[in-house]
Amino acid sequence: MNNKAEDPNLWNDATEAQKLMRERQHLDDGINGLRALEQQLRDNIELIELGEEEGDADIVKDAEGALKELRNEANRRQVEAMLSGEADGNDTYVEVHSGAGGTESQDWANMLLRMYTRWAERQGFKVELLEIHDGEEAGIKSATILVKGHNAYGWMKTESGVHRLVRISPYDSNARRHTSFSSIWVYPVIDDSINIEINESDCRIDTYRSSGAGGQHVNTTDSAVRITHMPSGIVVACQQERSQHKNRAKAWDMLRARLYEAELKKREEAANAEAASKSEIGWGHQIRSYVLQPYQLVKDLRTGVESTAPSDVLDGELNEFMEAALAHRVSGGADAVVDDLA
Repeated sequence: MNNKAEDPNLWNDATEAQKLMRERQHLDDGINGLRALEQQLRDNIELIELGEEEGDADIVKDAEGALKELRNEANRRQVEAMLSGEADGNDTYVEVHSGAGGTESQDWANMLLRMYTRWAERQGFKVELLEIHDGEEAGIKSATILVKGHNAYGWMKTESGVHRLVRISPYDSNARRHTSFSSIWVYPVIDDSINIEINESDCRIDTYRSSGAGGQHVNTTDSAVRITHMPSGIVVACQQERSQHKNRAKAWDMLRARLYEAELKKREEAANAEAASKSEIGWGHQIRSYVLQPYQLVKDLRTGVESTAPSDVLDGELNEFMEAALAHRVSGGADAVVDDLA
């Protein structure tokens, strides 16, 4: 690839040149990352040996802590090595939909939106809010974000499904415990090299006024665009731009991505057969449970992975759950994943 990158004729085809340079950079980052892991491993082993020789417990403790962090990084890179799907390296769209239950579910949907935004930022990804519908009293009815970064879709693809929250409701004057449901749907951004044919006569296009926080943030024109693909029932919307033309273009890109993702799912054995936006948001479709009262526990119902720190999970600490779900998807068995993690 270095030889190809030095070819003066490379940029005669800009698209192919950019593709090669991206792949070359990805491989270079992987090689350098592995070498850095090896060097840090050697350095910390030497520190432990030095600390033991000199009887310095602090040096040993610090080096052991660094080795634990190193193991976490090695595990993360091992998971990334499993991201070999057709679209795993791409950016991704993430949709959040509140379930039945009014304000409770809408507040829960807003918490999930923040959780995934925080996770993406922790990973060094960029996040763009494409569309949001606020709840009547609090929270959101739905939202769509675009997460940009290498392997964004690969990391997030197992998050599609229904998420259940159990807590003492802040909206209930009697302080009763409530159960709320919201769904997440994840699908990859696709590039121009993937041809998805859409018959415009199969689509209904609606325009509406963008929602927002009020004041200067409210658009005074019908610039937001919603496209409904009637044969599949897929609905996408975009209100990020002030220009209806730009929102329309992004909405078409989102629809192409959704249709492509649906085709990918047909070819993947471990994929869900039904989009989250078309399934009932309730008991029968859960992938993860978040309990805040009467005890504190987050549990993935597919892999058995648990956390007793839901506040950390809701602040974006999701890698342990994602890694286990990806390994489960590859191995096809939850028991092996839990054993490996233990």
